[in-house]
Amino acid sequence: MMKRSLINSILTEGDAFIRSFGYVMPPFAYQSPSELKASDHSMIRERGMGWDITDYGQGKFDELGLFLFTVRNGLEADLKSGNGMLYAEKIMISRDKQLSPMHKHFVKAEDIINRGGGTLVLELFSSDKTGEIDPSADVVVPVDGRLKTLPAGGLLKLEPGESVTLMPGVWHAFWGEGGDVLIGEVSTVNDDRNDNKFKMEIGRFASIEEDEAPKHLLVSDYDTFL
Repeated sequence: MMKRSLINSILTEGDAFIRSFGYVMPPFAYQSPSELKASDHSMIRERGMGWDITDYGQGKFDELGLFLFTVRNGLEADLKSGNGMLYAEKIMISRDKQLSPMHKHFVKAEDIINRGGGTLVLELFSSDKTGEIDPSADVVVPVDGRLKTLPAGGLLKLEPGESVTLMPGVWHAFWGEGGDVLIGEVSTVNDDRNDNKFKMEIGRFASIEEDEAPKHLLVSDYDTFL
């Protein structure tokens, strides 16, 4: 359970951290809940664009959590038709030693980019024939245009400016090392409700205690507030 006051604080701190690297969020990011509700928000809501602060339902954000903002996103129908907006973009923050837990995607391929700050560390596994983690197979991933082979559970360390491409079925966990990390994600259409499989029995979104009014709505707030 995360208190809304903590989420509001994380939003303010995260926005300042992102701006410190010259990245500015789109205007809809800064609308109040009432302003967003009064505007034409249908595309934003349908595509899951906006703020996303998660502790994966575990109540220990500093240890297990992630800050995300979905800047743009296509639809599942686009992928099925092979036409239209087939891509998505996120900006994220992984705090120093803050784990984003082991998971994979069924559909989404993604480039994970260290946009600045500390070192981004990824722990990687291949999938076996059943789709579960293969504890013995090497992992082969493109790193800035070159294939890199790691042993099962190998750690890939990305310095600012470096990136890795993760194809569907590649299991990955990640965290910051030596400081908070600004992360860019460019991917195929993003579906956070259906396209994540976690190794742990955890939730994708946080449960929220409403101890104060929200500064901005999270993607997971839309069904309640809009």
